[in-house]
Amino acid sequence: MDEALLRSLTPSVLTILVRRGADFAAAEDAVQEALVEAVRVWPAEQPRDPKGWLVTVAWRKFLDGARADTARRRREGLVDEEPAPGPAPAVDDTLQLYFLCAHPSLTPSSAVALTLRAVGGLTTRQIAQAYLVPEATMAQRISRAKRTVSGVRFDRPGDVATVLRVLYLVFNEGYSGDVDLAAEAIRLTRQLAAQVDHPEVAGLLALMLLHHARRAARTAPDGSLVPLAEQDRGRWDTGSIAEGVAILQAALARDRLGEFQAQAAIAALHADAPTAEETDWVQIVEWYDELARLTDSPVVRLNRAVAVGEADGPPAGLAALAALDDALPRHTAVAAYLHERDGDLTTAARLYAEAARKAPDLAERDHLTRQAARLNARRSR
Repeated sequence: MDEALLRSLTPSVLTILVRRGADFAAAEDAVQEALVEAVRVWPAEQPRDPKGWLVTVAWRKFLDGARADTARRRREGLVDEEPAPGPAPAVDDTLQLYFLCAHPSLTPSSAVALTLRAVGGLTTRQIAQAYLVPEATMAQRISRAKRTVSGVRFDRPGDVATVLRVLYLVFNEGYSGDVDLAAEAIRLTRQLAAQVDHPEVAGLLALMLLHHARRAARTAPDGSLVPLAEQDRGRWDTGSIAEGVAILQAALARDRLGEFQAQAAIAALHADAPTAEETDWVQIVEWYDELARLTDSPVVRLNRAVAVGEADGPPAGLAALAALDDALPRHTAVAAYLHERDGDLTTAARLYAEAARKAPDLAERDHLTRQAARLNARRSR
């Protein structure tokens, strides 16, 4: 069973159902039922035209699911339009589907959550972690979004800013482990950049390229995380870095600064440093100041505290950190790092262990546990 093929076909099938008159929630349910049917049937005999098969089955599932009198009458009127067996058009509708999900009837945050769930393939838990909210809260938000768009006409696509936010979060989820998902986000952002002349679209593409250029060096052969300062920079993709920097410079020259351009500028400074010790932390702090002004994000201020600690010394970083809510994700890990840089190994080891218990995934937990063990070993000598 080719699960990657099923995942790649899902957005196009969903788009076709919506175009043919299915409301979004019913279309999504029908596509999911078709995928379940494919998992059951395809191992024995995969169809010659997988996309056409999925469209046909999903459409039938949608029609079968219509129970109300009005829905039944609509089903009878549309039955003649059921897609005939045979090859389906080889058209990539994924980016268009992103715009359709960013519907004007939804708030930007609800549109992003719905798109990440329905098109991006992320779980409710992953989306909740990205938004720093409980999983139950995110589940309710997605359910409300489905109810809001159920039955509305998808003839007014959402705005570019919402689509950019979705692509950014999809990339971040992919960058944290699933390389294919990150590559898909880059592909779609390239498509968007070709269609929309906006510096923030270019800024997001540059940011993705600069981060993705480091993917080969982010993990050790055993799968453990490798911090940025310890990465083998010879394994970074210099072609992607050069392309990202060129795109960023062209965007910045337009003097319409946005948060993605500011983030890309920080990534470019890291990529430009031959070694970790040669990183221009002073300029990075200045870009974090710009980013904090644009977003007022507590996560940005947390990252800024690290940069301040590198530029002005650990005590300055700890002072910046003290102004932030210690409930912020990774706050404890940052505190541990800064205390270690300040020479307080006892406090740092304790905080690394505490941060490991709070880590959102196994790889990060193992990394933080090793950091605590390393410092405890140093103290015992």
